[in-house]
Amino acid sequence: MKPKKLLLILGIILFISGCSDFIMICSLNPFYLEKNIVLSPEMEGYWSAQAIKSKSDSTSKSSSHWELADTTSTWHIKQFISEEKVKTKRGKDSTVFRPQNYYIVKLADKHPDSIQYQFQMVLFRVKDHLYADFRPYEILAIKNSRMAKENYFKVHTVARITIQNKQFNVSWLGADYMKEMIEKKRVRIKYNYVHDAGRLLLTASSEELTHMIERYGDETRFIDWQDQPAQLKLTHINQLP
Repeated sequence: MKPKKLLLILGIILFISGCSDFIMICSLNPFYLEKNIVLSPEMEGYWSAQAIKSKSDSTSKSSSHWELADTTSTWHIKQFISEEKVKTKRGKDSTVFRPQNYYIVKLADKHPDSIQYQFQMVLFRVKDHLYADFRPYEILAIKNSRMAKENYFKVHTVARITIQNKQFNVSWLGADYMKEMIEKKRVRIKYNYVHDAGRLLLTASSEELTHMIERYGDETRFIDWQDQPAQLKLTHINQLP
């Protein structure tokens, strides 16, 4: 992809997000291969979110890299089931429901009808570790802008998932963390860095990204998942009324 095109994409993302303080590494391509996709029914349900400090974060306990909606919203995770209208042999309309191999994550404010953000989450395993690939599924705020809607570009982020009892931790691979690994030649991966946007964007294929996770994902000296700036603890809660 040409640098000018990448700059346009990043500029639009900056325009939509309203900030340039990016903490997660983004990729043009998914971090997973189809053969590695898994389903985890225990992750379905309603969850409250709490920020987790990284090991190297020396700021006060009250500070957080997260925005307010990320931690005050209720997270609703559910496997996506598609609906398809078909005709029966007798010519009558019928609906066929087909479970898909990914989840929809909805962030709602106090009430399930007040959905603010939606993400597609694909779970996958690499060397017995569980990961999640996130990409925007629907952000309602862009619906009132034709420019935002026509130019909105969906990128992927990746996180390590650790499940324990009725909680699970989500740790996203950090942008600065990845940038440092590339600059110090700890990891070799295709990328573009758009200086005006101040953001590194991975351009490697899904095969190359999977190989990176296979090689470095479980090596703390390369990727310490407890030292990432974007970490959340999700705790299971009862369904909202």
